[in-house]
Amino acid sequence: MSSSVQRLETTGSALRAALANQDWAAIGELDQLCRQAVDDAMLDAVPDSKALQARMEELLALYRELVSVCHAEQQRLAGELIQLNQAKQGAKVYQLFG
Repeated sequence: MSSSVQRLETTGSALRAALANQDWAAIGELDQLCRQAVDDAMLDAVPDSKALQARMEELLALYRELVSVCHAEQQRLAGELIQLNQAKQGAKVYQLFG
């Protein structure tokens, strides 16, 4: 297995672990590493193109999952912000009449 393919596998595994732990800071850093690993793999002459294709497909599936989880987290946070804003407005009304 070439070093490019190994690097894709390693960064993909680390990204999956960070996603499982919802470690958003690590996900941001690992995203950059994955992008660089993909760029490097595209430039390298990889003798085992099937292994490279398999790693790329795994990364694609991982990124689909990552986008889905990020979207769900965004929706959750938006809901919290709406509730916070409503509570803040309710407190203002209470202060006016209290």
